Amino acid sequence: MVGTVAKVLVALLAMGVIVSIGLFFLRAFAQPLPEPPPPGELRRVRIMYRCSICGTEVRMTVSNDEVPSPPRHCQEDMDLVAPIE
Repeated sequence: MVGTVAKVLVALLAMGVIVSIGLFFLRAFAQPLPEPPPPGELRRVRIMYRCSICGTEVRMTVSNDEVPSPPRHCQEDMDLVAPIE
């Protein structure tokens, strides 16, 4: 009898933890996206570029545009490198 009551209490506690974690994630998804910064301000980006001639790689971390134009190296535009994520 005591073992059954303990199992029920553990199950109810586990259910409460699982439900609270689920509600936490649902609330996080329900929040609207923040407004984009005004034009001219720097935005965080993570873009990798590679020079097709010499192989130099550059990682861009901030930009004034979400999709910046590629930098130039060896007098040519660098190639966008797809992230390995």
